[in-house]
Amino acid sequence: MRVLVTGAAGFLGSHLCARYVHDGHEVIGMDSLLTGTMDRVEDLMGSGAFTFERYDVTDYVHVPGDIDLVLHFASPASPRDYLEYPIKTLRVNSLGTHNALGLARAKGARLLLASTSEVYGDPLVCPQPETYWGHVNPIGPRGCYDESKRFAEALTSAYEREYGVETRIARIFNTFGPFMRVDDGRAVPAFIQQAITGSPITVYGDGSQTRSLCYVDDTIEGIVRLAASDSLGPMNIGGTVETTVLEIARLIQEMTGSRSDIVFEDLPIDDPKVRCPDATRARTELGWAATTPLREGLKRTIEHFQEKARSAEAVRDA
Repeated sequence: MRVLVTGAAGFLGSHLCARYVHDGHEVIGMDSLLTGTMDRVEDLMGSGAFTFERYDVTDYVHVPGDIDLVLHFASPASPRDYLEYPIKTLRVNSLGTHNALGLARAKGARLLLASTSEVYGDPLVCPQPETYWGHVNPIGPRGCYDESKRFAEALTSAYEREYGVETRIARIFNTFGPFMRVDDGRAVPAFIQQAITGSPITVYGDGSQTRSLCYVDDTIEGIVRLAASDSLGPMNIGGTVETTVLEIARLIQEMTGSRSDIVFEDLPIDDPKVRCPDATRARTELGWAATTPLREGLKRTIEHFQEKARSAEAVRDA
């Protein structure tokens, strides 16, 4: 296939580019580099199967030649990023999604939208099935992300109904792994960076809020299967083992051998108290489930962060 990945220099986008190149496809990556970084895709640049264009998909999107699959992953995705760029987040998930869908329609391509568990907001049911409509504050600080992703789902569904564009929607839950930015504000990279540098490990609230972590290789496998499937409508892609944020912090503290203290700060506005997918559809329709144990995924991620820290130190000392 010939595959276009928007948000190609992002955390998940870069892993997707690598996966499709590895599977023998031609991949075109687009990214504005607002929050993406080129180091994530530099190993692909000499493959002959990957090309990259720095481009903002809120502008008209044109790609010469045929396209078989559009993977629309362009958007700030961490609270720190979308709180810093609320208007750009709203634009990329509205105008950017519209442009990506227009390209898919013009090329006769299938489009997979990267949606998010954030469409469920601060949920009143747990686990969250795809049929749950969510509990979102549209005018709160997180609304720029939550509501724009809900709009992106609505627009994607409308394109399928009105224009017959083949679409898939992945509601992606908390994913972690190599190539996360240490400063993106999400719990796992923040805890690891704080632990390995000896800084206080910052837990918001009392740490009793839950997350269901999924290692990136498992998430990518689920996305690839969904993109190739006949499954319609939004589908949850995520791990199903709930862990409290405080348990995650303590586990990282233990695994790094860190002497960092755990400190507590006020819970951000509208921060979800629970987060866990009902992954029944993914299991039955895709034959997919997260399989990487939390400890193993954290071990690989910690090693990646430690290696980056050593490399940065070597550059400073050179």
